[in-house]
Amino acid sequence: MLYNLAIIIYDIAVHLAAPFSRKPRKMMKGHWVVYELLRQQLEKDARYIWFHAASLGEFEQGRPLIEKIRAKYPDYRILLTFFSPSGYEVRKNYRGADIVCYLPFDKPRNVKKFLDLVNPCMAFFIKYEFWKNYLDELHKRRIPVYSVSSIFRRGQIFFKWYGGTYRNVLRNFDHLFVQNERSKRYLAKIGINRVTVVGDTRFDRVLQIREEAKDLPLVELFKNNTMTFVAGSSWQPDEDLFIEYFNQHPEVKLIIAPHVIDENHLVEIIRKLKRPYVRYTRADEKNVRKADCLIIDCFGLLSSIYRYGEIAYIGGGFGVGIHNTLEAAVYGIPVIFGPKYQKFQEAIRLLEAKGGFSIKSYEELKALLDRMLEDEEFLRESGMNAGLYVTDNAGATDRVLNMINFSTRVCFLFPCLKSSGKSFSKIY
Repeated sequence: MLYNLAIIIYDIAVHLAAPFSRKPRKMMKGHWVVYELLRQQLEKDARYIWFHAASLGEFEQGRPLIEKIRAKYPDYRILLTFFSPSGYEVRKNYRGADIVCYLPFDKPRNVKKFLDLVNPCMAFFIKYEFWKNYLDELHKRRIPVYSVSSIFRRGQIFFKWYGGTYRNVLRNFDHLFVQNERSKRYLAKIGINRVTVVGDTRFDRVLQIREEAKDLPLVELFKNNTMTFVAGSSWQPDEDLFIEYFNQHPEVKLIIAPHVIDENHLVEIIRKLKRPYVRYTRADEKNVRKADCLIIDCFGLLSSIYRYGEIAYIGGGFGVGIHNTLEAAVYGIPVIFGPKYQKFQEAIRLLEAKGGFSIKSYEELKALLDRMLEDEEFLRESGMNAGLYVTDNAGATDRVLNMINFSTRVCFLFPCLKSSGKSFSKIY
């Protein structure tokens, strides 16, 4: 089968790249120990719910569900797997899960070995995770499996004339919890009807993040009740625009949290600044008061920093695509981003709600910021629209939980079902 051949080729490519690149090297090290890690950490007779996320973004979507299940059903254990090192390395010590590890490559032998060890009660695949062999085997073993926060578009392989194999993969899901009505319509056209529109669990997550936001005294001192523009996850094309505006408007302070934090990039940013700045890791109560620009040269603070801004700019829109807009919008401030946002539903909806704004040039950014600075009512209403968009779309996590049977009997029945081939009602 072409799919299995592709997985084998990918596996070989990662092995070949490992000696020369850190990311594939970390992936291979994780794969080498995954089965031994499972043997050591799996509790005998415990009932495991398995969550799989490709990377960090998908994990954040699944996190509200993990934590609500943890709180509501403490008798279950949680297994969390990642495909990408960028997810695993950041969240390998996540306390919301009992075990965190890499997912072995989707080869039939790996799949059977993994499932024989874990024997999960149920499984949740977050957003775009459609691993054929895992889903086939879960289905054969009568293990309930759900797709959460998934979204489907017309151009995906499932809807092509040659996509029959992949359409069958979708039939392995006991239920798909999708983000929008369009996804449900596309799936209905190919005969996939075990579908419910619940929205996006990311709205629940950003509300949770807002509640857990850190107080940052140095940022508070820097702001000093001054109009503050927060630029998050910025890249060089973004910085060229908003730094030029900042240099010409002394009434505004600027906080930059670049997507890439390395010395070369930080030097580039500093070179463009014509007003006093300070790096966060070198800031103190004295020098932070004298600065007009605060450069965040460390990770983990951005989601809390947005609370100190009146206007947010989200980077990436002049490259592959914009980063997380919801982390800023949740604080009730307008969100600005570049022109490449079309693949991001939340950005499209923010535009429609008049809480988000897309710009293509410096001239457009200048006109927009000038209006926000001069028209207090426009600024206030834009921010309110952004905040309401988030709160009005929350609740996906509870809608998912309300439709899933967490009866302990389900898990106890599983060994019998696997041998007998009998089925049972997993949902509704």
